[in-house]
Amino acid sequence: MNFDVLVVGSGPGGYVAAIRASQLGMKVGVIEKENLGGICLNWGCIPTKALLKSAQVFEYATHAADYGIMASDVKPDFEKIVARSRDVAANMSKGIEFLFKKNKIEVINGFGKLTSKNTVTVTAPDGSTQEVTAKHIILATGARSRELPNLKQDGEKIIGYREALTLPKQPKSMVVVGSGAIGSEFAYFYSTMGTQVTLVEFMPNIVPVEDEEVSRTLGRSFKKKKVKVMTNASVESVDTSGDLCKVNIKTKKGEEVVDAEIVLSAVGITPNTEGIGLEKMGIDMVNGRVKVDDFYRTNVEGVYAIGDIVPGPALAHVASAEGIACVEKIAGMNVQPINYRNIPGCTYTNPEVSSVGLSEKAATEAGYVVKVGKFPFTASGKATAAGMREGFIKLIFDAKTDELLGAHMIGGNVTEMIAEMVVARNLKVTGHDLIKSIHPHPTMSEAIMEAAAAAYGEVIHM
Repeated sequence: MNFDVLVVGSGPGGYVAAIRASQLGMKVGVIEKENLGGICLNWGCIPTKALLKSAQVFEYATHAADYGIMASDVKPDFEKIVARSRDVAANMSKGIEFLFKKNKIEVINGFGKLTSKNTVTVTAPDGSTQEVTAKHIILATGARSRELPNLKQDGEKIIGYREALTLPKQPKSMVVVGSGAIGSEFAYFYSTMGTQVTLVEFMPNIVPVEDEEVSRTLGRSFKKKKVKVMTNASVESVDTSGDLCKVNIKTKKGEEVVDAEIVLSAVGITPNTEGIGLEKMGIDMVNGRVKVDDFYRTNVEGVYAIGDIVPGPALAHVASAEGIACVEKIAGMNVQPINYRNIPGCTYTNPEVSSVGLSEKAATEAGYVVKVGKFPFTASGKATAAGMREGFIKLIFDAKTDELLGAHMIGGNVTEMIAEMVVARNLKVTGHDLIKSIHPHPTMSEAIMEAAAAAYGEVIHM
């Protein structure tokens, strides 16, 4: 088989690159060893959001009286919640299969390994091999759960995110190690279901990449949900010999042992770069990831890399954008490099968290004189009506130029609202542009306009 573009991996980077290449008139093949859609669709972004929606519905049901609705004896059915999540993932994978057929993309099932700059050897599940050639080869092999030396995953008592999605029964207690998006989302889900959760974070704040005010607010929300939050803490060892795991946690106050049925390791990801022929081909690496230029070309002509295996944020939407930029450059289009300073991040807890650009601390440390506007959802009519008064919008502006440096949100639906800020930063919108852009009322999003107004002493509803 010979292709114009051959993509190794069908996650949100790989399948998007393949479809865009086909749209541009290229003959495209995709090598995939598991399910179409990769980790994100099958074991990450999509099934976790299905679990989180179930948790949100359960929260609504248990607080129905707050809305004048009488509901009694509301209980979660853990097995059905997990089954729904798997059904959602399966349906989405079938959707990728449909898109591939629509775009005449050929799927080769198996594990792909570069054997020359234009050849990939594919080992099928039955052990047979075949060679596939292409003018352009895009590596999009993604990543997996990172393992710490003192936190080896056994898939039963010490688990990663894949096992957390499909536990056969709900644990009574769980220690979640790492409070990034993955760890915080699972901490929210399991605690809402009734599991006693301890969240351990090495850094001083949970969701440590976020603005410190956002981190503190989410921490308080977790504590209200009876999550035990331990920051400036590290798991030193786990004894799995008994019925319960004995988790030895080092804190500033000393060491503490926490008993739990399950320990979930959510300390990041490891790129899938082993065994795919990088060393043999002499492809340059940097800090364990594939070194690429602005258009994802490696040092080997005709070989490209995108997504979690290259430097940059390991996010699905970033991988997709990289895939599109990569194939459009291959097609000879006039492509602008991705602006990695304007990548939104989202955490789908309740309240949700989203952000883009610089935090207040980062902006100040970078030498900016800043104006900060903050609007709490307690002052929002829509948030009050919806029963989602927790959180706020915080905007950071350059006091000299009015430029929007960063946006930080915590509250209901803020993962849907952050895109406005991405567009605003792309278009170099100023604070007064936001103030004078009429937002609909009543909405959660008008808090953005109010936060901008707050930065300039013009806020009305606070």
